[in-house]
Amino acid sequence: MKVTMAHGSGGESTSKLIKDVFAKYFNNDILNKLEDSAVVGGAARLAITTDSFVVTPIEFPGGNIGRLSVCGTVNDLLMSGSKPMYITCGFILEEGLDLDVLENQVKALSECAKEAGVTIVTGDTKVVENRGQEAGLIINTSGVGFISDDAESIGPSNLQDNDIIILSGNLGDHHAAILAKRMGIENNIKSDSAPLTDAVNNLMAQKVRIHAMRDVTRGGLGTVLNEFAESSSCDIELYEDKLPVSSEVKDFCGLLGLDPIYMGNEGKFVLSVHPEDADRALSIIRSSQYGENAAIIGIVKKNNQPSDMHKVVLNTNIGGKRVIGLMYGEGLPRIC
Repeated sequence: MKVTMAHGSGGESTSKLIKDVFAKYFNNDILNKLEDSAVVGGAARLAITTDSFVVTPIEFPGGNIGRLSVCGTVNDLLMSGSKPMYITCGFILEEGLDLDVLENQVKALSECAKEAGVTIVTGDTKVVENRGQEAGLIINTSGVGFISDDAESIGPSNLQDNDIIILSGNLGDHHAAILAKRMGIENNIKSDSAPLTDAVNNLMAQKVRIHAMRDVTRGGLGTVLNEFAESSSCDIELYEDKLPVSSEVKDFCGLLGLDPIYMGNEGKFVLSVHPEDADRALSIIRSSQYGENAAIIGIVKKNNQPSDMHKVVLNTNIGGKRVIGLMYGEGLPRIC
């Protein structure tokens, strides 16, 4: 059975779609009230984020758009030091979308929300005309996280001299998986799409002195660290031999002339921590879910130069130095 314009009419077909697909997986005391807005408990300080997911294809090795929409939202909340609590989801469906395909995405979204420890509290569905291509869908989400009153501020402007830079795992997996799928290249690369809840919660519980965190998505590690350097008036030195990249992704990058430093990920984060806490932080991440390949990759050096003088430098394997600037031009589109 396919999605039709009647499914977006607000009538019997809409009710049946909600009952047969969404309510089957999105089932909790808040949603079951079927109200236009959700009333939930709150906190003194909130982290709020919103995102839209347009990835193509919607099914890819290691994940799909349903799982990705939760990972992207939850991970953004975690990077502020908050505890993700609630998410919303809006589905924009193209006429002709197979209902089995839709149900698979709803199921994946529901399962990932449970894994991440968040509650889906409200949502929406719209149907739009098909423009003559294979019918797809877009998912829009918003998320709310709670920040404890005694939590220290975490952000890109908080890096300190001699902070240690840690990366939670291998670079480039998601980007490579999407591109290989589009190009019909057969390999064993899978997307790293994953909620980072376990690693971040463990770091916070152990009182690691985290000064900044950011999930490494579009623009890659190079873009994130340049934002850190500019915001905190510092230089960041990286070490090429410390950057974790799987052999499969290295080979894939070599084939296509790609650089893992600028490739998108959906289950990795980079953080700047107090040097005395670095080894402990690394151990915590490696013992957490999805963090087994974490590595210390660099160090922060503060300076008081003008903003355009703050740089990220890679110490290469052959003994040279390479300046890592912001990503130039457009990266691979529609990867999230």
